[in-house]
Amino acid sequence: MRTDLHSSHVQGGGGDWRDTAQRYALVPLRIFLGVTFIYAAFDKLTDSAFFKASGSGSIGEQMRGVRDTSAFPELVDLALKSPSGFGYAIAFGELAVGIGTLLGLLARIAAVGGALISLSLWLTVSWATEPYYLGNDLAYLMAWLPLVLAGAAVWSVDAWWRGRRRR
Repeated sequence: MRTDLHSSHVQGGGGDWRDTAQRYALVPLRIFLGVTFIYAAFDKLTDSAFFKASGSGSIGEQMRGVRDTSAFPELVDLALKSPSGFGYAIAFGELAVGIGTLLGLLARIAAVGGALISLSLWLTVSWATEPYYLGNDLAYLMAWLPLVLAGAAVWSVDAWWRGRRRR
């Protein structure tokens, strides 16, 4: 029985389409997560109320609102010591992660950063969401894991650097 029906000789020497699909499989995820995190950062950076310690729409008000339902209220208390500093750290962290992911620049490090942001938001902001699968931070955390493991193999600064080092 023949098991090589998808091999390169059937494709006319052009290579296995499955291999190509696997190489590019994480590109849509990189684009989605990169654009989403850049958008989230700009959304915060352009919102005049977000960086305030109190008031409607402020990071301080959001943190006080989730403190008692979070998995680790101590994390929220830490953020509440300097709400605007925490807000800027999250916004610039999201921006760095988004750019790194989109460009494939230190992609694994960017993905670890994205996973840590998503983990911290899951443990604080969306922890009390019931049922758990309605909270988006856990899904984002899981979406970062393939990029942590695989990095950005194609269409990336990392791949370009690897190619230059080989030459």
